[in-house]
Amino acid sequence: QVQLVESGGGLVQPGGSLTLSCATSGFTFSNYAMSWYRQAPGKERELVAQIFSGGGITSYADSMRGRFTISRDDAKKTVYLQMNSLKPEDTAVYYCNVNINGLRYWGQGAQVTVSS
Repeated sequence: QVQLVESGGGLVQPGGSLTLSCATSGFTFSNYAMSWYRQAPGKERELVAQIFSGGGITSYADSMRGRFTISRDDAKKTVYLQMNSLKPEDTAVYYCNVNINGLRYWGQGAQVTVSS
């Protein structure tokens, strides 16, 4: 019933920008914190950013802080990740996530490749 669908991934050159979207359904979006994670081949899945209900409080992993911006549109039930100054090490599959009553739900993932 809960669905998370990422979009907006693709190939971008180092220093470029990309914006990911995560469209959701099946739950009361505005009541929940939303998160972005990423996982590169051979690496652990890591938390990228999260945004709390209301959108006023956000947090970022150290390597992403200052370059990435998480935002949400409760009317559209969508969370976004704006990525600037992209680096090759940002290459990964990016996943949208929500924790609902102790259960984690994941999107299918969006591939982001940063390469010259």
